[in-house]
Amino acid sequence: MPRVMGSLAIVGVMVGLMIGRLTTPEPVELQQVEVVDGALVAWFNDEPKLHGEVIEGSVALLFDAEGRAQKGQFKLDGKDVNWRVRLSDKGLLLTLVAARPLRGDWTGSEVGDRWRLEVRLQEQ
Repeated sequence: MPRVMGSLAIVGVMVGLMIGRLTTPEPVELQQVEVVDGALVAWFNDEPKLHGEVIEGSVALLFDAEGRAQKGQFKLDGKDVNWRVRLSDKGLLLTLVAARPLRGDWTGSEVGDRWRLEVRLQEQ
């Protein structure tokens, strides 16, 4: 009888683990970053949790997502803007920095089966 109860307990735990694995949502992932018409566009596989701030003239966005570190540069009114995606302990951190103070507005929308976040910048 103890062997039967032990076997049933093991089977129950294994079935519970399989059900838990099947119902766990897929992690949000940054798929690509591109520059479109002076704006930065980030593509995700799903909508990420987002916290954004303008800090001392730079724009910082923190995503609860996974992805790889990357960086680049684009022109805003003929002047350079540097962007960088870094891994942090709370997710991905996107920073946009220029030689002059910036303001930023960001909007997200679902496009097909992906999430598109567009960051538009202006000089302060």
